[in-house]
Amino acid sequence: MNTLTDTTNIPRRAPWGWLALGLAAWVLAYASLIPLADALVAGLGLSPQTHLGEALQFFFYDTPKVLLLLTLIVFVMGVVHTFVAPERTRALLSGKRLGVGNVMAATLGIVTPFCSCSAVPLFIGFLSAGVPLGVTFSFLISAPMVNEVALALLFGMFGWQVAELYLGLGLAVAIVSGLVIGKLGMEHYLEDWVREIQAGSAAPASPADYAAEAPSWAERIDAGVDHIKEIVGKVWPYLIVGIALGAAIHGYVPQDFMASIMGKNAPWWSVPVAVAIGVPMYTNAAGVIPIVQALLGKGAALGTVLAFMMSVIALSAPEMIILRKVLKPRLIAVFAGVVAVGILIVGYVFNAVL
Repeated sequence: MNTLTDTTNIPRRAPWGWLALGLAAWVLAYASLIPLADALVAGLGLSPQTHLGEALQFFFYDTPKVLLLLTLIVFVMGVVHTFVAPERTRALLSGKRLGVGNVMAATLGIVTPFCSCSAVPLFIGFLSAGVPLGVTFSFLISAPMVNEVALALLFGMFGWQVAELYLGLGLAVAIVSGLVIGKLGMEHYLEDWVREIQAGSAAPASPADYAAEAPSWAERIDAGVDHIKEIVGKVWPYLIVGIALGAAIHGYVPQDFMASIMGKNAPWWSVPVAVAIGVPMYTNAAGVIPIVQALLGKGAALGTVLAFMMSVIALSAPEMIILRKVLKPRLIAVFAGVVAVGILIVGYVFNAVL
């Protein structure tokens, strides 16, 4: 064989030049957001002081801003995910006791590419690998609620203080909820077929069982690009709808009205009402954060708005329907109740201290 032409075993170089060019283009685009939005509104012959002009300016500014933030963070997390495979996640959590296991599960939920729509296969896979029920719930709460998209958009729109506070409280809800459910010993409220799979599962795997040759940086970058295609390709419709609704709130809902319903001086029942409104909504972090931004801009209290956001992401009705395939109604009710209490506490604490 001609060794000069054989490239089978030659690792492909990472396209660092293309990455640098893409990052420069991203920075340039992000710096042009405000002039672009102003130019589009002016091109339509509208004034930003009118209701329609204010709403359209919000939409023209936030749509590319959220898409740019989403693309960047999804690419970065796509690369990170090459270091944290689903199989390795299951292996790390298998056999862990309550407490340490809940903290590990909630933390891993931040950097793993799962959402509430993945609840059924994840639940079965984790239980089959020997992951305790309470630990599994900590992961399932953390993965959709405290995810990289939510953190990136919160950081981009409100700064690191709000993102950090959301991260800490979201993890606390996931850890404590999993601990409570685990202590209640409700394994017998799993559906029978799930318990049969759990009883017949093999011994828990160890992380060494999933050891494999590490991918090259070129492959990791390819994974980041694929992650953009997969995630952004799925969430952009929710994002557009969320930004449109946020723009309508921003442009047309009177500030005094919103402050009276969800403001700092609103009645005590504003937080549970916000949670109740969020449960039937079917969206994700990318779709709900523009609504959060608009509500805050109209004078809504941060705790009430964050409670609304958490209920949309962690307690959505579609997730409850999916979980019904593996959980009996009583366990679903306990799960929803424990998480709802945690979210309410977050809302009241935020409103009390901020």
